[in-house]
Amino acid sequence: MKYNCDLISDLLPLYKDDICSEASKKIVEEHLAECADCKKMLNSLNDFTIDEKIVKEKDEVINSQARFFKRKSALAGSIIAMIFAIPILVCLIVNLATGAGLTWFFIVLAGILVAASLIVVPLMVPENKMFTTMASFTGSVLLLLGVICIYSGGNWFLVAASSTLFGLTMLFAPFIAYRRPVNAYVKNHKGLAIMCACTATFVLMMFSIGMFVGMKEFFPMAFAVSMPLVGLCWAIFAIIRYLRFNACVKTGLCVASAGVMSCLISVLGPAAEASVSRTGVTYSSGVSVPPLTFVVIGLVIAGIGFLVGKNKGGKK
Repeated sequence: MKYNCDLISDLLPLYKDDICSEASKKIVEEHLAECADCKKMLNSLNDFTIDEKIVKEKDEVINSQARFFKRKSALAGSIIAMIFAIPILVCLIVNLATGAGLTWFFIVLAGILVAASLIVVPLMVPENKMFTTMASFTGSVLLLLGVICIYSGGNWFLVAASSTLFGLTMLFAPFIAYRRPVNAYVKNHKGLAIMCACTATFVLMMFSIGMFVGMKEFFPMAFAVSMPLVGLCWAIFAIIRYLRFNACVKTGLCVASAGVMSCLISVLGPAAEASVSRTGVTYSSGVSVPPLTFVVIGLVIAGIGFLVGKNKGGKK
């Protein structure tokens, strides 16, 4: 044999991965044709049986541990649920014994469900824990508000429910959009989905408040101030998310959008205020900033940013 086996054994891993030079590859192949020991060594390197067995055992251990923790979580959830059942049973017995009927018992039950949605549900649900927990929490809070409204004889449920729904959407929509199963549906449009959800719940809240107040004067004044702000949020989102400009241009356009919003409020606010004042009700938009200043400053920043970005070759 022309080459030593020690030299060939050093080259075998490189030969197996096909990362050696053509000259080294030719040397190894010539040696393998004559040496049975080195050929056997190459076959052992190509044998993945041990690696596959290790991977299989690792997966079995992981699955076993996952099943163990699921059983423990389910057991802990069951114990906590039974603990929560104790005050519910006590309230039911006291309610019936005092002859009050099932009045405040349902309020206590709904309150317990709110706590259970945050403690028991994450332990009992095997998949999509965050989405299921937030959904159950939102449902239980709305149920609690509904029960309190019914037993207090009020008519404020829509206002409280829509406001609560808007607040929870603002807080948790960014987290839920990135978790299963929602992320599978929104895909690369998570920001757009969050904006749509927040806008829809905000409009629902405004309509609910207007219906509760019972004054047609509420809508022109409220929407004259709030809808330009909603439009500003959408404009800033669209500028940052979808426009292919550098940061200076985006900053300038955002400032200009704020100026346009101020213009809209300065025009729509007094008009709505004058309309409302004829009914004897007085509101104030509170706008005292010269809006055209923001527009001019924003356009100047956008122009400077455009020139800077152009000089840099159009890079972001």
